Amino acid sequence: MKSFTRKSIVSTILIGSVVAGSAFTTLPFSMNMNPVASAAASSSFTQFLHDNAPGRTIKTSGGLATVTNLSSTVVLVNKKRNLPSSYAPQDLVVPNIPFSFSGSSPKKQMRKVAATAIEKLFAAAKKDGIDIKAVSGYRSYATQKSIFDRNASIKGEAVANKTSARPGQSEHQTGLAMDISSASAGYDLQQSFGNTKEGKWLKANAPKYGFIIRYGKDQEKLTGYSYEPWHVRYVGVYIAGEITSQKLTLEQYLERAK
Repeated sequence: MKSFTRKSIVSTILIGSVVAGSAFTTLPFSMNMNPVASAAASSSFTQFLHDNAPGRTIKTSGGLATVTNLSSTVVLVNKKRNLPSSYAPQDLVVPNIPFSFSGSSPKKQMRKVAATAIEKLFAAAKKDGIDIKAVSGYRSYATQKSIFDRNASIKGEAVANKTSARPGQSEHQTGLAMDISSASAGYDLQQSFGNTKEGKWLKANAPKYGFIIRYGKDQEKLTGYSYEPWHVRYVGVYIAGEITSQKLTLEQYLERAK
């Protein structure tokens, strides 16, 4: 993938988040843009990153560090940054994409901005002859607790927490993540998916539609989780491009915004 820069990017940049109470759905950066408008857009994006820097989006109460920018598309959730147990996105919808299972389920849902983007991702896959299906999207705090407790009872907490998030620490609760697999991988969520043609296609093309492979190979010490080639996270096209081309984690990218 070509490296992205704010000066060279000519396509519409999808941010789809909330900054100072205003929703940014597009930030067009173009070499042909009016210099004043270009400067204003660049300034807004810089402010967006500043406002969403990890140090500015956390509060600690009772020993628990909780994120405060819940509606942001770059909300950072990990083992040190928790979502409130009561949090559920208000704009959850079911994207029009194929799933590995039938019937209705909350795990078919995503936040609207991510759902719209993943529909485009799946359309591109179909056009390229790539057969992928969605496996698991939104999960509530209670659902994640049930999953983690079950895994911990089987593997022990320490081992379980390498592949499963504790409740409140799962990106799935944000509504911005989706697990994806293929028939070639038995629709399982296994690292071998990354070696399939579908997994390779997903890694190469996800950033074009605003998604990153959130838990990359050899990034375990940075993310806290084992490699998950099936787990994509929406962050917006421009940011996804920067993170991918520079081989960063979401943590590393946001930490640069002081």
